Amino acid sequence: MLTAIRARVLPENQRRTFEELTSDLDLNEGDLRAKRSAFWTMLFLAACIASAGVIADSTATVIGAMIIAPLSTPIMGTALALVKRERTGGVKFVVLGGLMVMAVGAVFSLMLPSPYDLLTNSQVAARTSPRLVDLVGALATGFAGAIALARRDVAAILPGVAISISLVPPLCVVGICLAEGSPSLAFGALVLFLSNFLALVFAGSLVFTTLGYTSAIREQGGASRRKVRATFAVLVLLVLVPVVLNSLISLAVAKLTQVGRDTTRTWLATTRGAEIVDVTNQGFTLVIHVRAPDGLPLTTALMSDLSAKLPTGIPVVLERSVGESIPLGSTT
Repeated sequence: MLTAIRARVLPENQRRTFEELTSDLDLNEGDLRAKRSAFWTMLFLAACIASAGVIADSTATVIGAMIIAPLSTPIMGTALALVKRERTGGVKFVVLGGLMVMAVGAVFSLMLPSPYDLLTNSQVAARTSPRLVDLVGALATGFAGAIALARRDVAAILPGVAISISLVPPLCVVGICLAEGSPSLAFGALVLFLSNFLALVFAGSLVFTTLGYTSAIREQGGASRRKVRATFAVLVLLVLVPVVLNSLISLAVAKLTQVGRDTTRTWLATTRGAEIVDVTNQGFTLVIHVRAPDGLPLTTALMSDLSAKLPTGIPVVLERSVGESIPLGSTT
């Protein structure tokens, strides 16, 4: 059955060789100067585009950065290296590249002429509250990218777009949030990046193993079947960590927003025409959006009720429909 599935997913006439994969994915083989210069140049430009898109809250600009970002090469190179049980330096390029992207994001943020409100930016909000569904999407992306790399007919089209979409923008958000003094938002974006990275590597390694590349590796004196299985066991554990973390964060966020909604509803009960527009969480900052034709009740009463129901240290921001943003402080 596995052979039939393999033949359907990767027809023999479209199958790329193990040597071709290694040549494309290993930045320490072949023309090193050309490979590395292309990687760093395109990654820097992608970081600039993504940072500008995040700050401008422009989805189209961020998508442009996703298309040209070259992080798929060292990520899938890491996946192939795990199957081979060899060190190719792929992780080093991901780490150094990630630090560069964060630095670019921080520089763009510091260059702004005026204070920047992260909480009203949809590009930031979408990447600072990691969810389990994000990890599921990253796994599917990893499978798609690895299969595309293994096939000659789609190898040049899909992997870079599919894989970089989950990595470069969150790294830019990490740098921007750190520069703006919001470590909680930066942490959320970093968790999203790390969980997606591990999911992509796991999916890529599984695909390369399932599609039969381990046979070519063993013929060249590479990893044994037992070593490959041990590698996957370790990878499963590494992926489970962000899965559990994402799940716990999602549960905490759901509880946080529900308590905020119920408490705000009680707070507005005596104010005619006042209503809750939305209650959201951004990096464990509770953002309450309300609409009221006249004045609002004393915010100290709202903070007192929230402090009695939420853990200490949760920042709370109140936003009115007219665009007024009022930081209320943190729960005590």
